[in-house]
Amino acid sequence: MEKVGIAILGLGVVGGGTYEILVEHRQFYKKNHNIDFVVESVLERSRERAAALGIEESKIVSNIAEICSNPEVDIVVECIGGIEPAKSFVLAALKSGKSVVTSNKELFCKYSHELERVAKKNNCGLFFEASCVGGVPVIRALLDNLQGNKILSLTGIINGTTNYILTKMAEEGSSYLDVLKEAQSLGYAEADPTSDVEGFDAAYKLSILSSLSFHTKVPFTEIYREGITNIDAVDITYAKQLGYTAKLLAIGKNGENGIEVRVHPALIKTTHPLASVRDSYNAVYITGDSVEDVMLYGRGAGAKPTGSAIVGDIIYCATHPSHTYSTFKNTEKADSVTKFVKNFESEYYIRLAAEDKAGVLSKITALLGKHGISVAQVVQGEERAEGKAPLILITHLTKENNIKKAIAEVNATGIAEVSSFLRVVS
Repeated sequence: MEKVGIAILGLGVVGGGTYEILVEHRQFYKKNHNIDFVVESVLERSRERAAALGIEESKIVSNIAEICSNPEVDIVVECIGGIEPAKSFVLAALKSGKSVVTSNKELFCKYSHELERVAKKNNCGLFFEASCVGGVPVIRALLDNLQGNKILSLTGIINGTTNYILTKMAEEGSSYLDVLKEAQSLGYAEADPTSDVEGFDAAYKLSILSSLSFHTKVPFTEIYREGITNIDAVDITYAKQLGYTAKLLAIGKNGENGIEVRVHPALIKTTHPLASVRDSYNAVYITGDSVEDVMLYGRGAGAKPTGSAIVGDIIYCATHPSHTYSTFKNTEKADSVTKFVKNFESEYYIRLAAEDKAGVLSKITALLGKHGISVAQVVQGEERAEGKAPLILITHLTKENNIKKAIAEVNATGIAEVSSFLRVVS
């Protein structure tokens, strides 16, 4: 029976969950894969945390050099997060000839080109299933199962924190700030929630997923990003009445005019499969030219779901001695021939506080029409204040730049003020 030695860097939520899975399922893996996976070493500052997991004192190390020089270690698992020291540790492991499995989306998003170059040079594997969407096997699907397709688009709910917040706002009518505090108390949101609520986390993941899907480097810097901090419970209520639900969506499209990548709140038809993805669950809806529509759904974070993805990569690495790398030129910046669509098309939800008198709606629609925007649906709210009435419009498809120019012009007229606008995915 083959023995494969594992080292784990960081025993936080994900690293600890990975260790527990490897220990609990050790006999199962021996029986089914004829491989004995042994955790030979852990790099963890808190010896108390390591001891609580039952790890022997002799296996707890204080520096990466001890792991790199250990001949019993074959695969290094990085669960530290962030850029440094994670990047230096991963590079050191690769340079020492050890394959690496990482759950670090920010590191892989920003430095996969550098990590892959070193992995190739040293004939090492570099695996990153756990970097995107937790336990949902979207990376492996894109790398293997869907390779027969030209991927046309992917739309995902790929951040559990924001999905939890928006679900609670929709179902309980709570404000954004109240739900955020609740999410923090439950451990769904960090004390500093910026990466999640401002869309950085989702953008890192979209960069990775769209690069794999479209076979070209899609840098994080090319992604339009907007968070959920300005979402108003009023708009979520109106959206429900109109047959929509609010989600933070990561959208990637590969069309004739180029690649379109964006992360932002959007209203999605309640009949769409993604609309039913609640709480901290994640899902990715993929459209291929041959397979058509595929949706992958599951836990997007957590000790055991993310640990499941890591252990899946460990087993894949151990059972596939010939390593493969990116199908595209993996560089820091996009390939010069790759075009990106910035002025994308969408339908829009617009909420205005309009003067409560005859002729206002026609003036607003005329202004919109001046910018090539036609209105598909109009709803007038009942609440009135200071001579203003809420007016909700859903537009037909139009360009992003057109809608922003039109909104600025409507605001300048004084007859109405645009309180909010959201993109619509039907």
